Amino acid sequence: MGIQNLPRDILVVTLPAQPQYGHELEDVNGMLCETVDRDVAIDFANVRMLTSETICGLMILDKLLSGAGRQLVLYNLSSAIKQIFVRTGLVTVFHFADDELGALGQIRSRYLSWAETAR
Repeated sequence: MGIQNLPRDILVVTLPAQPQYGHELEDVNGMLCETVDRDVAIDFANVRMLTSETICGLMILDKLLSGAGRQLVLYNLSSAIKQIFVRTGLVTVFHFADDELGALGQIRSRYLSWAETAR
């Protein structure tokens, strides 16, 4: 598991099977607490269990990012994990993509549409 810093100010975070025992979300929040200067894409491919602690961490990160005009995209969610977001009504709170390419495309397309509107 880990954090990759990609070009164009994007962090890609891979969560472990049980994210509540990992430190990835805390690390990202720590990196961004002073300057929110990147978007974040989180890979859920390994996640087998999702707790309220992890959901809370995601909500804090999303609020931090959106407050700075940045975006959080969750991707590679299994159907069971995706259903947790659906049943709790959080599917409308977060942005989702099928895979890393889709997540990065979603982030980049937001900037393209913003640049077109700024013209």
